[in-house]
Amino acid sequence: MRPFTVAVAALIALGAAVPAHAADEAPTPRQRGLFLTVSGSENTWMRGVLLRCRPEPTGPHPQAAEACAAIARAKGNFDKLADDPRMCTKEFDPVTVTASGTYRKRVISWQKTYPNACAMGADTGHVFRF
Repeated sequence: MRPFTVAVAALIALGAAVPAHAADEAPTPRQRGLFLTVSGSENTWMRGVLLRCRPEPTGPHPQAAEACAAIARAKGNFDKLADDPRMCTKEFDPVTVTASGTYRKRVISWQKTYPNACAMGADTGHVFRF
């Protein structure tokens, strides 16, 4: 089984561990948020973090306030995140980033692959720095 498949299976299993009554309840504003992931070439590794921006930036994201501010400036459109210009090598070691969940009551499902981590950081700023 590929590592990505194992990671997805683990996330599904965690979701199944939620008590049955929790599934019937609508998520509160505190429960909504964005699950951000970064994975390496051919999903050889993966890391993820939950980011909540409302009512204030929270969650385990190490730069939650900066990430939420960047997403707000882009109006929730991850294709319009402000660049963080920097010099990057032409090394090809692809990374794929995803954002899924809710942002200001809007469902987000976004994914993009970059040629390397430097290019990803230059294009997405603080959002995927975890």
